[in-house]
Amino acid sequence: MATLLIFFVLMNLDLLLRTGHCTETRDQILSITPKTQEQVDILKNVSTQYETALWQPVSPHYIKEETQVHLFVPANSSETVKELLQRHAVAHEVLLANANELIEMQTRNDSTDPRSSATFYERYHSLEDIYYWINRTAHDNPSTVKVILVGSSYEKRPLYALKLSFNDRPNKKAMWTDCGIHAREWISPAFCLWFVHYSLSFYKQNQDITDILDNMDVYVLPVMNPDGYKYTWTSNRMWRKNRSISKTTSCIGADLNRNFDANWCTEGASHNPCTEIYCGAFPESEPESQAVADFLRRHKDTVQLYLSIHSYSQMLLFPYSCSLEEAENHSDLLEMAEEAAQKIRRYYRNIYRYGAGAKTIYLAPGGSDDWAYNLGIKYSFTFELQDRGRYGFLLPPSHISGACNEALIAVKTIALKVIEKTQVPTGPPPTV
Repeated sequence: MATLLIFFVLMNLDLLLRTGHCTETRDQILSITPKTQEQVDILKNVSTQYETALWQPVSPHYIKEETQVHLFVPANSSETVKELLQRHAVAHEVLLANANELIEMQTRNDSTDPRSSATFYERYHSLEDIYYWINRTAHDNPSTVKVILVGSSYEKRPLYALKLSFNDRPNKKAMWTDCGIHAREWISPAFCLWFVHYSLSFYKQNQDITDILDNMDVYVLPVMNPDGYKYTWTSNRMWRKNRSISKTTSCIGADLNRNFDANWCTEGASHNPCTEIYCGAFPESEPESQAVADFLRRHKDTVQLYLSIHSYSQMLLFPYSCSLEEAENHSDLLEMAEEAAQKIRRYYRNIYRYGAGAKTIYLAPGGSDDWAYNLGIKYSFTFELQDRGRYGFLLPPSHISGACNEALIAVKTIALKVIEKTQVPTGPPPTV
């Protein structure tokens, strides 16, 4: 009888666990809008003193009244953080209750071979898969694709860029696109893969991409921060920085997008290696940013368009982010971003904000786009892809296609405008 009773209790316990009446705490994303300065201070404290990850804004420095904050709260901090918020009457809502499941779904992958599945470009891929894809793409397109070793990371991983070139026209100009400067922004490398695949598949099929590739060589760096990206797959999905070791503290990594020499480490960056916006020991102290800067310095006479792909928040930004000053060709940059945003809205019913970085979001010195602009690449943009916070950095694979199509139409719109403003397009000879 006792045995039967124990069996009955265990069966009911299993039922409770499976039906959710006895729930386990999971990693969650909270949305919080502080209403008073006291609540701002509480949120700053929560985001620095507890094991959490601030998604939006990127640093406690930017938290202010009536501005939405997105906070990743791991399961082991969940109860403490929520109790603290409730005790101080800080209203919050759970944006994502099952972050663990989303992370698991993102890393589930059936194949590394781009030719084996039509959905290859609608999944996220590990660093090893991306390296394999780079070599495979060059191998399969020997006349148009070349692999360039731009440099190596702090942990000595290669920084591979692809060069797409469809003709040998003299004095040909180029565009540069980098992805994955921030490790946790997985939709960014996914776009670089998508863009290369689209360019190779639709050259001579789609007029816009054909015109772009006839007039420009295209450089694409799929993962600018390979150490950080690898770390998000193996250890901490929320990691942002690279993985360099500081000489002064045990804190790891610098923000590569605060490490370029554009008003370096002024307001909007930090000298503290333990922050998410640590600017590094000096401009280009990090091998990844130095490698990209060296490459662009060598090619500054040919590269006319610079694009850096990020997430999330749906924005099309241009210089300056490091200063409230207007760029010399502000009206041109604004016109291009506005047209791109309008096309996204028309074709995909999605809204993107646009404008100069510092005035659209906040001061962010040391960024790659401002540095490229000051180098002489006068058409320089940062795209923030989907979404606006529903999933944030954990954008599900089912959203990759939509996010990439939106970014693609923006790239095509801006690249064609750059060609129109800077060079006479090539085309078929005029008929007589």
